[in-house]
Amino acid sequence: MTHPESAPHWLSASEIAQAFAAKTLSPVELLNALLARIEALDPSLNAFIRLDADAAMGAARQAEAELTAGRSRGPLHGVPVGIKDIIDVAGLPTTCHSKILVDNTAATDAAVVQKLRQAGAIIIGKLSTHEFAIGGPSFDLPFPPARNPWNRNHHPGGSSSGSGAGVAAGLFPLALGTDTGGSVRNPASACGIVGLKPTYGLVSRRGVFPLSYTLDHVGPLTRTVADNALLLDAIAGHDPADPGSAATQSRRFGHLLDRGVRDLRIGFVRHFHEHDLPAHPEVAAALEDVTRVLRAEGARIDTVTLPTLTEFAAINRVILCSEAWSVHAPWLRDRPGDYGALARRRLLPGAFITAGDYVGAQRRRTEVIAAVEDRLADYDVLLCASSMDPSSRIDDATETARTYPRQARTPFNVTGHPALAMMSGLSRAGLPLSVQFVGRYFDDATVLRVAAAYQRAAGWHDQKPPLD
Repeated sequence: MTHPESAPHWLSASEIAQAFAAKTLSPVELLNALLARIEALDPSLNAFIRLDADAAMGAARQAEAELTAGRSRGPLHGVPVGIKDIIDVAGLPTTCHSKILVDNTAATDAAVVQKLRQAGAIIIGKLSTHEFAIGGPSFDLPFPPARNPWNRNHHPGGSSSGSGAGVAAGLFPLALGTDTGGSVRNPASACGIVGLKPTYGLVSRRGVFPLSYTLDHVGPLTRTVADNALLLDAIAGHDPADPGSAATQSRRFGHLLDRGVRDLRIGFVRHFHEHDLPAHPEVAAALEDVTRVLRAEGARIDTVTLPTLTEFAAINRVILCSEAWSVHAPWLRDRPGDYGALARRRLLPGAFITAGDYVGAQRRRTEVIAAVEDRLADYDVLLCASSMDPSSRIDDATETARTYPRQARTPFNVTGHPALAMMSGLSRAGLPLSVQFVGRYFDDATVLRVAAAYQRAAGWHDQKPPLD
């Protein structure tokens, strides 16, 4: 029997590239292995809304022919990637997991999908999300909600739920998600993988259905930090067609991964999980262990303070609800019954927020940005909680509603700083625990550096869901 670590479905993107180069694996063989795994596991995980197997196989055959001819487009050549279904893939529906857009076929690729194809990646299909990236795990939508591969009775986080579940389950090595209030980092936290919300403006959102124009980000979900850097390399870059895109040439996000954390200054935002939203004891204990590991690796860690989570959340809520209302108002007026209950409930408050509320939130936003910038003037990276609790049962709507807002991710949508969530342990119930690292604007590479050092020292990425 093949050891699961050597099975094709558990290979990282960099390991896949090495196997292709050594001719011990081909793009077609890899895709066939993944399609077999998807067939076996996805009926109980629901990571996919639309598996595009035929197109993926055509792309795999082309990638294989190019490798045979001695040509490679880059580190993602022949590597399958899953795409959250609010991101356009030409010829496929972009449904946003909603009845509203169930027949909405994309005419062109989103900018990030164009970049993936240019890098040689294979688009394997469209992935489950919360409705319009704002609902929750819901059973009143055209497609079932994704489930957590660590325990299918639990949710996988959201809104990039299929992205998190599919990467964690070994259905594909890489996925794209979006993050407006934590929606890349929540599934990374719940599913025990690596999710990065890049610096605001680093990755184009052209061709991505908007939730909140000034809070939205596109980001990578992967099983390893090195793969996260590879995927970010592929999708980052200035796009003049995205008004929020930054004119930066940042690249080679993995160039610091092997440097370790010796003499780096890390600020630990304890009050987020000790006072603002007291965390589950297992989450708090895992965070203490993260600090112990990083200190042993040579980092200097001090306790620091930021504005409270309550304040960050209020700013995020006013801005998000106002901007989301501007997108959804026509449908909410004409077709309210075509939304699921959760998305409708979360979108409607935008109708009652005043212009004064919105401007006030934006003014306060500049002040909390300055507070975070002030801390990052003295520290290379901030460390804090991501989720305050392990994932709840997917059928327990009350507990999910209680625990979903208990998180420390939204501050960094408000401020736009790069923020990464990753596994920091397993609960006694066998569910992933998580930690978050936050960095300076456009210094995503240092965030990845710290995450890579922690990953090497702690080894949690070697743990896999009990699926094999």
